[in-house]
Amino acid sequence: MTLRPFHLAFPVHDLDAARSFYGGVLGCPEGRSSDHWIDFDLFGHQIVAHLDPAARPVAGSNAVDGHDVPVPHFGVVLTMSDWEALAARVQAAGIGFGIAPHVRFQGQVGEQATMFFRDPSGNALEFKAFADDAMLFAS
Repeated sequence: MTLRPFHLAFPVHDLDAARSFYGGVLGCPEGRSSDHWIDFDLFGHQIVAHLDPAARPVAGSNAVDGHDVPVPHFGVVLTMSDWEALAARVQAAGIGFGIAPHVRFQGQVGEQATMFFRDPSGNALEFKAFADDAMLFAS
């Protein structure tokens, strides 16, 4: 089976801020856009920021490996080198981490590098990487 790109549409309260964050900080190439939405290429996946001036983040969380993980959230599993480069870009941009870059489940099945941060509209993002991609769905 060939992995196909996913598509995610999500609300943002400010398209210019979304363009600066996703295009500038995360380095996502911009696709089509209008006055009400922007397509971005998030590491080969199509995400669409839709303008909703009343958009407010959902404030749920779930305990995972000693951290309160924001729910909902989205992101991409990257290579370790891409993950490290993204962590450095996010930090250099002065964006605060909700959960700082670290290794989760250290020494266990499914060990992974992970980090969480929010976009300017409060949408939670997680990016992770595995030293061994075979651990992605390991149980």
